[in-house]
Amino acid sequence: MTPPLALDIDGTLTTPSGRIDPRVFELLPDWDAPVVFATGKAFPYPVALAHFLGRPEFVIAENGGVAYVDGETAVLGDPTAPRAVVEAFRERGGEVGWGDGDTVNRWRETEVALSLDADEALLREVAAAADGDVTVVDTGYAYHVKSPAASKGKALERVADALGIATEAFVAIGDSENDASTFAVAGESYAVANADATAREAADVVLDEAYMDGTETVLAALRERGE
Repeated sequence: MTPPLALDIDGTLTTPSGRIDPRVFELLPDWDAPVVFATGKAFPYPVALAHFLGRPEFVIAENGGVAYVDGETAVLGDPTAPRAVVEAFRERGGEVGWGDGDTVNRWRETEVALSLDADEALLREVAAAADGDVTVVDTGYAYHVKSPAASKGKALERVADALGIATEAFVAIGDSENDASTFAVAGESYAVANADATAREAADVVLDEAYMDGTETVLAALRERGE
């Protein structure tokens, strides 16, 4: 029997250029266990991915700030302090960096994401003045200003409980420091070869293959094991 999965999206289900790898649409629609998409992106992104795969919408968004399972949305992060920090950052001349429209943040409920072109040193300086009310997470795709109380791992515990599945039953695959908390609660964890140092240290296994190549390797092994 194949195990339930907790899958990061960017860097894990994508190509190096950031596109969803087409193999996602070959391997995941018929996976015969729950699949939870756990991402730093805003809530609509993983919901849409699950929808277009024809899978139940079991999702974790905003680095654990929002979780959705069985029609219930849980907001697990407080946006007050993150928004105040980003406003202070702007007042000191910092720029969020997404240009007009800012669809990256338009639907965010619990955090603020800044472009990697933003002044990281200034952002961390302003965040440090919040006395522990916020943390800055570098996912390799954006700087996320968020509540330290929210994490993908805590959100996975909530989703797993709603599904009646032990978190230890999940296999997690990811590539970034925001996946370390997922790795900590899952029974098995894999970092793809392009993973950052924090994810590599937290994972049970660091794969030789990067991006979807690594993820496909794990899924093939799990499917073979379950036969």
